[in-house]
Amino acid sequence: MAQQRGVNSLQFNQDQSCFCCAMETGVRIYNVEPLMEKGHLDHEQVGSIAHCSMLHRSNLLAFVGGGVSPKFSEISVLIWDDAKEVRDTKDKLVLEFTFTKSVLAVRMRHDKIIVVLKNRIYVYSFPDNPGKLFEFDTRDNTKGLCDISPSMEKQLLVFPGHKCGSLQLVDLSNTKPGTSSAPFTINAHQSEIACLALNQPGSVVASASQKGTLIRLFDTTTRDKLVELRRGTDPATLYCINFSHDSSFLCASSDKGTVHIFALKDTKLNRRSALARVGKVGPVIGQYVDSQWSLASFTVPAECACICAFGKNTSKNVNSVIAICVDGTFHKYVFTPDGNCNREAFDVYLDICDDDDF
Repeated sequence: MAQQRGVNSLQFNQDQSCFCCAMETGVRIYNVEPLMEKGHLDHEQVGSIAHCSMLHRSNLLAFVGGGVSPKFSEISVLIWDDAKEVRDTKDKLVLEFTFTKSVLAVRMRHDKIIVVLKNRIYVYSFPDNPGKLFEFDTRDNTKGLCDISPSMEKQLLVFPGHKCGSLQLVDLSNTKPGTSSAPFTINAHQSEIACLALNQPGSVVASASQKGTLIRLFDTTTRDKLVELRRGTDPATLYCINFSHDSSFLCASSDKGTVHIFALKDTKLNRRSALARVGKVGPVIGQYVDSQWSLASFTVPAECACICAFGKNTSKNVNSVIAICVDGTFHKYVFTPDGNCNREAFDVYLDICDDDDF
């Protein structure tokens, strides 16, 4: 992520009720609604941090050193247990996973931790009896792309496949540790995958390529393409894709400074190209006409990396989307099914401090 105000990366927890902020000055944890700082680890404790990941709203935090003045190596994932009562705070570091190359991303679910390197993904049992369960080779994955469903029923892991533009899916509950499972591949795009996300139950995967004009959704069981959503016509770098809790909507942010909101349950709500009403068109613009455009959108600072997610529903017809940017800003917009979208809150989360440690 483009680093501003000392923010190296941002990540939501599994239900998007909190987010953690990896910074040059340590780690900060925030509650989303209402926006408030839940705790922090300062530079003296952990140095500068490249990535951090939290497990639901628990006392466990995973982080990777990086940035300008790291205290810990970029090849190690450290687990911090805030509930541990110790005299010296450094004793709250309860576990360390060390690799031969830089760690590019960490994902957690209630029973596993996933560590992403450039060409390999490791899966460990966690937090009870930590041990390696699986490792998967990948094509160059410099962004550390990977997602895991938090669902109790389906333990689906998704990451870029060996073939350019493909997605690899692995059901960890049906794979025996130490064995290589039959590859379950979806040929999603023609160019490299740039962004991917699973919905909460793990039944749908969404992805975008480096071109960034289309977001495609696939059924993770049948591998069928469900819908194609058009972000725009100009190429863009997508930062984040997220589903609403009930998979009725999807949001996506890009370096264009626009957060787009699409309807999934009732796709008639999405806008269509004006050309679609003209009737038969040639094959080149045919694809362009058939795709669905966002039902609503809002802007955040351009070229400022941000993550986006859906907020709590306030009423049946009013939904909200939260965007959190690396420049320290927090944006909340409410939208209605007819495409009305209005700002409800703006804040600078980096200026909100509490005096407690994490």
